[in-house]
Amino acid sequence: MTIKPLFDKIVIESVENADKTASGIVLPGTAQEKPQMAKVIAVGPGGNIDGKEVVMQLKVGDIVLYNKYAGSDFKLEHREVSILRQSDVLAIVEK
Repeated sequence: MTIKPLFDKIVIESVENADKTASGIVLPGTAQEKPQMAKVIAVGPGGNIDGKEVVMQLKVGDIVLYNKYAGSDFKLEHREVSILRQSDVLAIVEK
């Protein structure tokens, strides 16, 4: 299945969090915070949105930091993905 986001939307997949704290305590899934780092897996075309021209700055494969409460979560073929606006991305992580 292929996802093609519309307008200024992107589809992201969370980068796995560690299951342990720095001191070695194992955290159950319910105690872990929602990750804020993700990999971009699809990007919309941009265009004229609400009367303003939006140029997409992100590309597939980028690792990004995003707003904790941004977007909508979906389950897609056994994967958890989120769809959010490009403007909800705070930074691109470069290695």
